[in-house]
Amino acid sequence: MRTLYTYCMLFPRRTAYVLVALLAAGIAEGLSLTALLPLLSIAVGDNANSDTGKRIVDVLQGIGIVPTIGVMLLIIVGGMIIKSVILLMANRQVGYTVAHVATALRLELIDALLASRWQYYLRQPMGSLANSVATEAYRAANGFEHSVTVLALVIQVIVYGTVAMFVSWQATLTSLLVGVVMLRLLNQLIRATRRAGGKQTQLMRHLLTYLSDVLGSVKSLKAMARDNVAEAILRDQTKQLEKATRREIMAREALMALQEPILATLIASGLYLALSIWELSLPAVMVMVFLLTRLLSLLNKTQRKYQNLAAQESAYWALRTAIEEARAAAERTTGTRQPTLQKGISLRHIDFDYGTKPIFQDLNLEIPVNSFTTIAGPSGVGKSTMLDLLCGLAEPKSGDMLIDGVPLREINPRDWRRMIGYVAQENVLLHDTILSNILVGAPDLVEADAERALHQAGAWDFVSALPEGLQTIVGERGGLLSGGQRQRIAIARALAHQPLFLLLDEPTSALDPESERLVCDTLKKLAKDLTVVAVSHQPALINAADYIFTLSKGKAERLQHPSEVENESDAISVSRRGATSVFR
Repeated sequence: MRTLYTYCMLFPRRTAYVLVALLAAGIAEGLSLTALLPLLSIAVGDNANSDTGKRIVDVLQGIGIVPTIGVMLLIIVGGMIIKSVILLMANRQVGYTVAHVATALRLELIDALLASRWQYYLRQPMGSLANSVATEAYRAANGFEHSVTVLALVIQVIVYGTVAMFVSWQATLTSLLVGVVMLRLLNQLIRATRRAGGKQTQLMRHLLTYLSDVLGSVKSLKAMARDNVAEAILRDQTKQLEKATRREIMAREALMALQEPILATLIASGLYLALSIWELSLPAVMVMVFLLTRLLSLLNKTQRKYQNLAAQESAYWALRTAIEEARAAAERTTGTRQPTLQKGISLRHIDFDYGTKPIFQDLNLEIPVNSFTTIAGPSGVGKSTMLDLLCGLAEPKSGDMLIDGVPLREINPRDWRRMIGYVAQENVLLHDTILSNILVGAPDLVEADAERALHQAGAWDFVSALPEGLQTIVGERGGLLSGGQRQRIAIARALAHQPLFLLLDEPTSALDPESERLVCDTLKKLAKDLTVVAVSHQPALINAADYIFTLSKGKAERLQHPSEVENESDAISVSRRGATSVFR
């Protein structure tokens, strides 16, 4: 019931619209049913033993309607037609609302994730997030549909019960009491369905998370003939998911199988009581049989729909939990000042750690504007973390990062990031055109921006030489291009919005010497107009920089650049030290 209430509170206006329509449909159906008893009384020629029938006839005559068989049939058929039209409108609204619920939940999760802190985002398995956006949102929306159906059936139960009370309150109350008892006895099957649905949600998350990881590394697994191990794990998880689905199916089918004989028993008992104990007239008995059959059938259907809701509700609560966790990990957005980058960037007395693992301790670093700075060091010393600090994805435990003398915490983080171009270590290109990979759907960028960025990245010559130019499809993860070409496309993507600050994470680590030389030349040219910072342990990139810093033991040490040394032999020695210091 908590899920049913929650759905109604989440979308009160839409739910109220549907409930009003359902109530109107129920009233129309109830009014049409009131014509059944006098119709049967007239048909069998028995008005004497039916006080309810007489009252209905009197009401009809009071409003100028002659209660003939034809009139009674018209009332019944007209009421059913009105009910069907209203239900059509209500069900259309339900369908629209289901689509709206799925969209709203997806967007809510996406917005919460994108607004979360980078460290939180890193801990989220991509397969699980994909499952939430696709499968869980769809199941949660179906849950809303089942909840509205339950409400509709409850309204119909009330309508039929009210009409039946006018015919024989004793038979109606007895049947309802017995029906509620039987529903309670069968409620164990609903609990079993709820447990199976929760298990399905959990297993689906695990399966898609592992599948996403396997597909991301399938090439190396196949190359080592270890894809069968991944297949075995996926097969085991799929089998577990099948077992949970079977349990849900068993509970659902068992409920349906038990409801039918129970319904027949209750109808037979009600018929016996009506004829033998309460001695109702034949028309009244016929109406009661119809009403009670319909009433108990609706109760059974209500329970089945509620069972369907129980199977789907775990997806909604899993999705809601993911949204709330992401919101709790939202980024700091207290800064309001507009950033500038005319002087430089200073990191002063920075301390940073990942829990119990210290990364930086009293770190100090100066990055002049319009320069090319390389940050070197062995793996694990915090080179990538340095980039996270520079673009505000990570916050220091203590110390300040100053942009033109202004602490970053006082600056609007989104405005600061709009000034940044970022090239990640593993650049995954979209299976799309070169143009789409550069613009990435940005509404304020056009083809001319892509062409300019390609020129800046030193990639225009090879792109323009392709048969389809900017419209060339790059293939899955950019596989139809060479490593150097992919890297320069990634640099062009980072330059498309004309940033002032360019950050690169190991931009030449997977390139051949010639491609590495081209990228280094490109970065040196860009540094004339941009502030460029690259983290790398590659000698070519280190020696191409204007400023070289090496990270060690949580601190940064500036290395002397070969150009700053007058003696040629000393310059060669400094160059070698700069290139090899990362291995010490």
